[in-house]
Amino acid sequence: MRILVTGAKGFVGRNLCSQLNNIREGKARCYGNVQIDAVYEYDITSTPRQLDEWCRDCDFVFNLAGVNRPQDPKEFMEGNFGFATTLLNTLKKYKNNCPVMISSSIQATLSGRFGTSEYGKSKKAGEELMFEYGKETGAKVLVYRFPNLFGKWCRPNYNSAIATFCHNIAHDLPIQVNDRSVEMELLYIDDLVDEMIAALSGNEHRCEFEGPETVSTDNGRYCFVPVTHKTTLGEIVDIINGCAGAASNKDGINMAELPQGSLRYKLMTTYLSYLPKEKAIYDLKMNVDARGSFTELMHTTNCGQVSINISKPGITKGEHWHHSKWETFIVVSGRGLIRMRKEGTDEIREYEVSGAKIQAVHMLPGYTHNIINLSDTEDLVTVMYCNETFNPNRPDTYFDKVEK
Repeated sequence: MRILVTGAKGFVGRNLCSQLNNIREGKARCYGNVQIDAVYEYDITSTPRQLDEWCRDCDFVFNLAGVNRPQDPKEFMEGNFGFATTLLNTLKKYKNNCPVMISSSIQATLSGRFGTSEYGKSKKAGEELMFEYGKETGAKVLVYRFPNLFGKWCRPNYNSAIATFCHNIAHDLPIQVNDRSVEMELLYIDDLVDEMIAALSGNEHRCEFEGPETVSTDNGRYCFVPVTHKTTLGEIVDIINGCAGAASNKDGINMAELPQGSLRYKLMTTYLSYLPKEKAIYDLKMNVDARGSFTELMHTTNCGQVSINISKPGITKGEHWHHSKWETFIVVSGRGLIRMRKEGTDEIREYEVSGAKIQAVHMLPGYTHNIINLSDTEDLVTVMYCNETFNPNRPDTYFDKVEK
């Protein structure tokens, strides 16, 4: 399949082309039997000749080209309606009736606060042009009305409040929020791209619209991405500020809860894509003594913490036990011996471990335990997971040697 993407260097186009090329190169195998032979990336720097050739050869068109922030509102119609006309006329020139997708906007509903939108009017005109093209040629047309888009590679201070918020907060610049109660429907770029790739196989989602509200229906005139997030401007800002704290040493090593698929997860991913070089690295507190070091790497709200322990040659660490707390030791470098003894008994369990064969060993509740570096020359490096974050007021840690 040869795919033409117009607006290929824009926010949506860049993300879509990136994944289409990953599929073409065999790097993305999560899309079933989608086969891509070529991706024609048309943008403002492309030539009319290239558009002509690609319209002749393509098997599917994603028309993402458009005008978002013109100096003159008249340019909305010229850019959004005018180019679509050129594209469709070129396809008709070669009698290429391949499927064509067009990116419209929820503003094309021309309802509610979008009622007088010049941008919406141009998008609506583009939609009707597409539907007429489908009737005239018999080509399959897919008209998507997108809500507010966000994700990596979106241009800040242009047409996305989220891109602006993420960029400015990441760069310690002020943001302006006039009304925290403004309601927004958000669409994450990866969810959009997944829907576009599904459309290649005829698995697009169909709908109708009741005002700006999407109504899913199998035979709908329009198409839509089924995964969106409805929220308020204030909540968006609060989440991004929380992401900023979690991504830096501002909140220490406290990791924010990020359920996969949640808005918080997607905003965290988006925020991180705007971090400047100096903020992509931060210090952790190392507890260093003659035996080596111990550094807490990450605290979670409900799932404990992860640390890294470095023991110098010949050193023994541990010699304690817990009532309810439990740990998992994973030696990733060096050679060590883990020993455990059930409290009140003389029975000792031993596990020899090394970075050559990475294994996980549970430190059992009610068992005093230690870890010994068996090397005379190398440090022993152990990743340690604990089911709870350390509470100095209730440490649940009791000294007792493994071997009396």
